[in-house]
Amino acid sequence: MSEIILQSEHLTVGYEDKRVVEDVALLAEPGKILCLIGPNGAGKSTLLKTLIHQLPPLQGAVYLDGREMAGLHDREIARLSAAVLTGRPEPELMRCEEVVAAGRYPYTGRLGVLSPEDKRIVRESMEKVGVLALYGADFSRISDGQRQRVMLARAICQQPRLLIMDEPTSFLDIHHKLDFLYLLRMLVREERLAVVMSMHELELAQKFADFLLCVKDGRIDRAGTPEEVFAGDYIHRLYDVEHGSYDCLFGTAEPAAAEGEPRVFVIGGGGSGVPVYRTLQRRGIPFAAGVLPENDVELPTARALAARVITVPAFEPVTPAAVDEALAVLRDCEAVLCPSAAFGSVNRENERLLADAKEKGLLRTIEEV
Repeated sequence: MSEIILQSEHLTVGYEDKRVVEDVALLAEPGKILCLIGPNGAGKSTLLKTLIHQLPPLQGAVYLDGREMAGLHDREIARLSAAVLTGRPEPELMRCEEVVAAGRYPYTGRLGVLSPEDKRIVRESMEKVGVLALYGADFSRISDGQRQRVMLARAICQQPRLLIMDEPTSFLDIHHKLDFLYLLRMLVREERLAVVMSMHELELAQKFADFLLCVKDGRIDRAGTPEEVFAGDYIHRLYDVEHGSYDCLFGTAEPAAAEGEPRVFVIGGGGSGVPVYRTLQRRGIPFAAGVLPENDVELPTARALAARVITVPAFEPVTPAAVDEALAVLRDCEAVLCPSAAFGSVNRENERLLADAKEKGLLRTIEEV
């Protein structure tokens, strides 16, 4: 068996009259998750459908376990790879174990009769993904999170070396997203599966994928590890972000700052200012923030949402000069908010800002703004 489970060379995918993504070169290895990201309509699903033999390549070739997929029988492909595609599956009048048992079709005879070994693998697959308790349950009456696990059990039931998934967490809440991806990560490690999947949840792709392919404008725009892809302002360019920002370090998206000169000054720090920044932004109130060290946990949010941020270098205390700069901005504001509950050795100078706000009668609560 080849160590490279899936490989493409000069692959062009699309439909008879339209090339969607061209010259794709990818590798899928056991024990690794390869994730496709990119804008809507970029061709991620079309590429995945070609990789599972639903669409023929327009050009180039796909190799499965070292053999060109075009020369393999469907049953052979199904024994090597399994797919979980986009959409809520709606098998009618089927119990969960019947849905999972459908994954044994590459191994059963023409009549599809399950052997005792097949039945053992069905139960084992359901147990691995934590749905054995749903064995006799009506598939149409379980939750989306449970359905996705059952569909994963069906894929595992095929005993594939490769698992291809199109937006597997799209319909799940955050609890089930994390549960599902944790489970997938464990299966990849323990079963030595190779996974190729697409995702729209960038913060999860960044944390769970081993390698990323970025699809845009009919080509692979960038390929690399999460650390390589989520660097600088690349995500902004990949998705043509205009109204807002994406912080690659923390995996958070923020809306655009309210326009205009600052009307409120926020004395924050240590994360205390973040809820205030977001409240002011939602209300459309432009604000200033400071004085914050460059390594303060709330600085990325302040920079994304504030009209003005006054900072000092990382690991350095707030300086009198920085406070003087902040005072010049503060005195032009209508109100001052101070969510910071305490001042220590690093931000001691910010007490001057608070004292000035009190003296001039500018200090308010967020409810009063």
